[in-house]
Amino acid sequence: MISIDGLAVEFGGTTLFSDISFVINEKDRIALMGKNGAGKSTLLKILAGVRQPTRGKISAPKDSVIAYLPQHLMTEDGRTVFQETAQAFSHLHEMEAEIERLNKELETRTDYESDSYMELIETVSALSEKFYSIDSTNYEEDVEKALLGLGFLINNGKAVIVISHDRKFVDNITTRTIEVTMGRIYDYKVNYSKYLELRKERREQQQKAYDEQQKFIAETKDFIERFKGTYSKTLQVQSRVKMLEKLEILEVDEEDTSALRLKFPPSPRSGNYPVIMENVGKTYGDHVVFKNATLTVERGDKLAFVGKNGEGKSTLVKCIMKEIEHDGTLTLGHNVQIGYFAQNQASMLDESLTVFQTIDDVAKGEIRNKIRDLLGAFMFGGPEQSMKKVKVLSGGERTRLAMIKLLLEPVNLLILDEPTNHLDMKTKDILKQALLDFDGTLIVVSHDRDFLDGLVTKIYEFGNKQVKEHLSGIYEFLEKKKMESLRELER
Repeated sequence: MISIDGLAVEFGGTTLFSDISFVINEKDRIALMGKNGAGKSTLLKILAGVRQPTRGKISAPKDSVIAYLPQHLMTEDGRTVFQETAQAFSHLHEMEAEIERLNKELETRTDYESDSYMELIETVSALSEKFYSIDSTNYEEDVEKALLGLGFLINNGKAVIVISHDRKFVDNITTRTIEVTMGRIYDYKVNYSKYLELRKERREQQQKAYDEQQKFIAETKDFIERFKGTYSKTLQVQSRVKMLEKLEILEVDEEDTSALRLKFPPSPRSGNYPVIMENVGKTYGDHVVFKNATLTVERGDKLAFVGKNGEGKSTLVKCIMKEIEHDGTLTLGHNVQIGYFAQNQASMLDESLTVFQTIDDVAKGEIRNKIRDLLGAFMFGGPEQSMKKVKVLSGGERTRLAMIKLLLEPVNLLILDEPTNHLDMKTKDILKQALLDFDGTLIVVSHDRDFLDGLVTKIYEFGNKQVKEHLSGIYEFLEKKKMESLRELER
């Protein structure tokens, strides 16, 4: 059990949250929810020991081990995916190497009766017992499970706290929801979908109590104003003045209604077929990524590229962008103007600039007069938000900022590579609606089934070095494949 007691975080005169207390039990499955910037990632970092709170403490058993997966991973480019994942067991490799070294030393020793020889045997025995007691020999199986997806967390005996914007993923693996809002938390012993219902009820109750209190305050002030000069009412007036001074004003928790009123500029008309491919393929040496991809994208199409990572989705996007050479013929239609959002777009922002400077540097023409409106539409409203340095933005805020840059020029072919990473659920919904209203052509690379549902009408599946066309929405595609999630394509 891990206990969080009186946690507070303050910086620059601003309180992120204060007096937060809760307990994490052994098999808890907790979803940490709240709008971007509410402090979810900060709370996780404190729990992981990555940063310290301003006040408060965290108590955990001495033998507890807290593993932390940050939004942005620091990985070694020279390792394979399996090797990188296996770094979690590096201490076991070291232990195994030490046992082997000690055993070799025992083989070369001949002083069998000496005290040092006996001590060496005891050291090897103790280390070996520890090594095998933690089931170390099965680490490769654990890595395989991790690489297949996080579904194994459901049956894992460990406590889990997760921040995710995938509704079904959160609902499937969590049974408890902690909401961070307005500097405090609300703890619900239910999954995300049920939490939404309970939160709505809570806000309705708060609003009702708030309205009743405001009515009472108005009536009391009216009484004070009417009778403050009347001698016979002096004591009543004074009593009510004191009562108002002592009255604790009720608050209604903020509702994430900072609506992303997102509307793309009218797109210039392109030719009837923005993209035509005939036998397009890509190889790196002897490695074939995909081959013989033949497809025609019609003006106004909204389609998705789906499939296992490494099967060529982003590679084909780079072919369309003419960033890499390819086999076959790939033709862009008349007057095609591409807007491209890459997976690493948010990480490519200049951290030394403010939010406003980032957009001001790329805005051209009349749009320069509407930068504040544009920032407000993406929840960067007000001087404090727009003057934030990029380096202090959360992952979701960076993604939104990168998305603004994409919208500054009218385009008629949008190519979005994993656009919903780090976007909260509300922002995803608003972006999705804007894309539905977009009058150009859309290509989306995504694993987010909820985002794709109702948005795309064609699916291109990448796998086994082929690209297959499916004339259906995402759930019809999954039903046909007998899958519940696009992540199952990774298996």
